[in-house]
Amino acid sequence: MVTLAQRIEELRTAKGLSRPALAAALGLPRTAIEKFETGRQTPTQDQQNKLASFFGVSLFYLHGETNDTTQMSDWMDGAFLDEPAPAPAPKRAVKPAASSGGEGGTMFDAFLTSKKFQEALRTAVLDTLRTPEGQEILAKAIRKELTNRQK
Repeated sequence: MVTLAQRIEELRTAKGLSRPALAAALGLPRTAIEKFETGRQTPTQDQQNKLASFFGVSLFYLHGETNDTTQMSDWMDGAFLDEPAPAPAPKRAVKPAASSGGEGGTMFDAFLTSKKFQEALRTAVLDTLRTPEGQEILAKAIRKELTNRQK
């Protein structure tokens, strides 16, 4: 798996930027990028967001958790399907959509099974769960589950 440090270096060199130039572009201290790339320091969440935004990649890509660079804004603009939607069948051949999402499913089924959508949804859920409100929701769910198991 690619590390955050490796990914930052990869993205920076692909853009042809020096470490100080990238730091200046992001408004970071001159040596910050060197520290990130050598693993001596981990960027804060805000710094990670700046890096991902600057390079136009998702946080999952930046972290090396995926090789898909898609950002949430990309799929919201309609670039979420892995392949084009099939042409609609003639009216007389249309059957009720299967709720399982298999053959004969709806466009919504294709949307839900799209890898890009699933990754974007995963990013959104994890980002939400990392917030204080998300941590509170997790804590309540865990307490409820523990209480139910004790009964």
